[in-house]
Amino acid sequence: MSHIFFSYFNRQTNNVIRVYFVRFIFLLSIFVPPPLIPIYNEQADSTDTHQLWVDCKLEGVLSFEVFNTAYDGFSRIENLRKKNLITIIDYSLPSTEKRLFVIDLANKILLYNCLVAHGKNSGENIANSFSNDPRSLKSSLGFFVTAETYNGENGYSLKLDGLEKNINDNARRREIVIHGAEYVSERYINQYGRSGRSWGCLAVPLEILKELVDKISNGSCLFIYADDKYYKENSTFLK
Repeated sequence: MSHIFFSYFNRQTNNVIRVYFVRFIFLLSIFVPPPLIPIYNEQADSTDTHQLWVDCKLEGVLSFEVFNTAYDGFSRIENLRKKNLITIIDYSLPSTEKRLFVIDLANKILLYNCLVAHGKNSGENIANSFSNDPRSLKSSLGFFVTAETYNGENGYSLKLDGLEKNINDNARRREIVIHGAEYVSERYINQYGRSGRSWGCLAVPLEILKELVDKISNGSCLFIYADDKYYKENSTFLK
């Protein structure tokens, strides 16, 4: 008899527990909001970058596609000392155009826009061939961090460290630097129909060299762009 009673009591107790448990879950679903799940919104990110491009007054100066690509990679680089600066070189433009841009992202100002040479084996007026090979005399694409300044064969210069394996990581070994050159000038362009070419370095006009180098040296981002299939397929910085 006692066995039957305790069996009945346990069943009733379990039923009560189940009822209260169901009520608890129901109330929990009403009063406790579901956890927020972070979702990457590509459109929102693009819109923000577009607004920054507009605020920097780059429309008609630097294409949004190039700026967006540069900013996307820039945002992935850690430990930059000069986090507000980005230098962009657009080698999809001819050497007769001002295709180097230094942008102050914090103050939303284009600081410099000047001519810049490409490597002699990268092409004539337009660069269309790129390399990481020390003997190539070609330009390299991709993301770099500016390093120290020095006085060398080409005068005051700025060393660069390439961040992309097999794309530009031989930059220091190749002595790919920013330096000044007389062949990067309107006078040279008027005479020869294109800017002069380097051995792979980023040669800029002599009159702007010192000021530009001092501004971007020691830890800012530099990005060299071209509409290059190999780079787009192999860069770890591009989505």
